[in-house]
Amino acid sequence: MQHSMISTALSAVSLRDLALVQAVHRHGSFNSAARAMHISPSGLSHQVQKVEQALGAPLFERGGRRIVPTAGGQRLLERIDAVLDAAGHLQQSARAGTVAFGGELRLGVPASLGPYLLPHLVEPFPLHFPAARLSLSEGKPRGLLRRLHEGELDAVLAPPANAPSGIATRPLFAEPWQVLFRADHPLASRASVSLDELDEAEATLMAESHPDGIDGQGGHGGHVQDVSLESLAALVGLRGGYALVPALARERLASKPELTVVPLEGAVPGRQIALYWREASPWHADIQAFAELLCKVAQQRPGLAVNL
Repeated sequence: MQHSMISTALSAVSLRDLALVQAVHRHGSFNSAARAMHISPSGLSHQVQKVEQALGAPLFERGGRRIVPTAGGQRLLERIDAVLDAAGHLQQSARAGTVAFGGELRLGVPASLGPYLLPHLVEPFPLHFPAARLSLSEGKPRGLLRRLHEGELDAVLAPPANAPSGIATRPLFAEPWQVLFRADHPLASRASVSLDELDEAEATLMAESHPDGIDGQGGHGGHVQDVSLESLAALVGLRGGYALVPALARERLASKPELTVVPLEGAVPGRQIALYWREASPWHADIQAFAELLCKVAQQRPGLAVNL
């Protein structure tokens, strides 16, 4: 296509304008998209109308509870997605150069993992990648993987998941669960406990790791809370009972005088942690080197089983 054929109106449309249109499509609401894109609803509506006028076709049906694309708008939105993907690849290629990760690794980490793993990663990272900066984002695994797919992150650490197409993964390590008791619990003084000794009715569980209860069946499997690990510990401190927590959190949680962390006996359940990245990333070799560094860090932490 010759660029001289692009209309004056369309040439005035920016990538930001297209990203705003994409946000409306993704959220199905002008108000929600405006909040996500840090713009007023009226400003967002004006920019979407600008794009529609430049294209000469409406993109969305307005008036319903949810904003949906028109038939023609759906085809144009697919083209807009392709334009933004191409712009992202252009930016990545420009950043790549000879510096690892193009100078910055944007890493997404679940809030239940970041505070306990990253302190052991901050020191060795610049030694392995001297010119690169590590930028961190916390969130829930599903949201982090969505942001990875959309190009907002370069890599994500998360449990195994059904990742979107175009996302590569590498298993890193297994992290066993340990039992967090309030200090006055009858089992809190034990050197170790078995799952059979635990009363499921006393369990307070984190939705991120145990959405279907302690038995995984959605039955009488404990009280599931959609909270952070720190809030989960606070609940155990207030209510008593126990929680299953990842081994990496042991040192930090056990430092609280009102709490005790006890290892499990026998075949210990836990969670797997994997590294995710886009298959089209220009930093494949850097990602693999980063995965090796993560495995080395995990090998130095008690209780973790590293995937070699």
